[in-house]
Amino acid sequence: MTNLLILITTFFFVSISLIGYGTIFLKIFSKDSQISNFGYLGIFGLVFSIFISYFTNFFLPHDYIFNSIYLILGLFGFIMLIKQLSRNVLKKEIISFIVIFSISLISLLIFKNHDDFPYYHFVYTYNLTQFDLNIGIGQFNHGFRTPSSIFYINSLFFLPLIKYFSFNFTSVIVLIFANIILLKKIGISFSSKILSFKKELSQPYVIILFSLLSLMFINIFFYRVSEHGTDRSAQILVMLLIIEIIDALQRKNYNNIINLKILTLVIFIISLKAFYILYLLLLLPVYYSYYQLFKSHGLIIKKLLSRYLFFYLLIFLLILSSYFFSTGCLLYPVEITCFDNLSWSIPIKQVEQMNQWYQQWSKAGAAPGFRVDNPEIYIKHFNWVSNWIDKYFFNKVSDFLFGIIFLSLVILVSFQMNSENKDKLKINKKYLILYIIIFVLFFEWFYNHPALRYGGYNLISIIFFLPISIYLSAKKINVKNLKLLITIFVILTFTIFLGRNINRIYNENVLYKYNPLKQAYYKVDNEYFNEYKNLKKLISNYYKCIQTQDCSENKLKMKYGFFIFEN
Repeated sequence: MTNLLILITTFFFVSISLIGYGTIFLKIFSKDSQISNFGYLGIFGLVFSIFISYFTNFFLPHDYIFNSIYLILGLFGFIMLIKQLSRNVLKKEIISFIVIFSISLISLLIFKNHDDFPYYHFVYTYNLTQFDLNIGIGQFNHGFRTPSSIFYINSLFFLPLIKYFSFNFTSVIVLIFANIILLKKIGISFSSKILSFKKELSQPYVIILFSLLSLMFINIFFYRVSEHGTDRSAQILVMLLIIEIIDALQRKNYNNIINLKILTLVIFIISLKAFYILYLLLLLPVYYSYYQLFKSHGLIIKKLLSRYLFFYLLIFLLILSSYFFSTGCLLYPVEITCFDNLSWSIPIKQVEQMNQWYQQWSKAGAAPGFRVDNPEIYIKHFNWVSNWIDKYFFNKVSDFLFGIIFLSLVILVSFQMNSENKDKLKINKKYLILYIIIFVLFFEWFYNHPALRYGGYNLISIIFFLPISIYLSAKKINVKNLKLLITIFVILTFTIFLGRNINRIYNENVLYKYNPLKQAYYKVDNEYFNEYKNLKKLISNYYKCIQTQDCSENKLKMKYGFFIFEN
């Protein structure tokens, strides 16, 4: 019971500290932007923490002392927020946060994490808490060659008492902040009446519908946080990005707050997984729209070149540096970005082999105990499609596709039955451009890495959700009916989320005797620390070599791509 209390208390402390840093972020980079939404303040706080984590790790490890000071300072930002919000607004935001926080806590109770967690997620994060800049760490295992901001953020949560059992906090925190944002978009808030709806629609109808579909999607399909890894958090943020892009396209005037939100989400998404850099294409309709609003080139530069834009460019450079110091590549495994003349560089041949391997795996050409013959031929063009359909589409993609179609039909039929025709449907050309870009990204995903975890979940969902939202937004619906439908679906969504997690914990209890009331932390074995021990030994032997000034070849052996001094 003690560690359950430690888990909940630490998690709450971290969450409000991040909201505090979101407030500090706005004070520094966008003084004119007033945001009370705890969801977006939390997202801003996470992105600010990405910068702090990447930058400070050049000089020092994220140990207990550093992390404690950093997160305590975030509380001052939270106090600042409390002072600047009106009593009524603050009350609503706090109640909404506490309700969503309480619902989401159950997803934090995990015994077994996914397979990549002990392989490199945990190890990479733990190393950040023990060492500062690790040059050439990509030599240790393949997982270390693809750093993610989620590791860097989690390393800031290495604190006394809870220690490393906080290394999956970020996934749950992203889910919590996303839920708060989506509920605000829908118009739902929590108060003394528990669940209430705003008197008037605060968002365009298309945004309300897409937000509702997104809320249901991320909580029903992504309920198991142990499977989030670095991928699903990014896909949750992509859903928020699409909503903000729709909002920007709806408006006739430039809105600095929306621009701030869009750029924040974009840099956060890219930091989680490098291939999401392709999602910069989604900005085209937005900035084309801004260009139309401001014909004067000088005015566009003045409007768009803000302080936070330069801050995000700096974060992007820090992200590239993490790849560079790990592998010798700016974007691993894109061989054109690699420098093979550095002492820690991954050989170009290995980079090519790993690029091929990632494609082979995502195209169902490899699995435990299975490899296709001639992988170079297999991954080219569409040679892999028939095997992918047989081994991956059925039943992985087909089950997901069935779930998305079922969810879409339920919403479509429910709202259609309570609506009447308003006007002839007119599709905004900007939506058409956005939809074309979604299909371009979908084709790129299907052609190069057609695994759901690599962006397939959100792309398939958006392909269904966007046209449904646009179609229904052209209908006229009674506000009372709308409120009733949304309230029912919101309650149903969180009921399913809780039910599926309760069932998961029950199954973990049956299989592993996991009882969160007695031992709330996830399972950690000695193998989790193997790579840390190897790195520690490497550093120790290096200094021994320097001190003894005896680094002769007969005492040095190559291991993990480094010279290891042996007695």
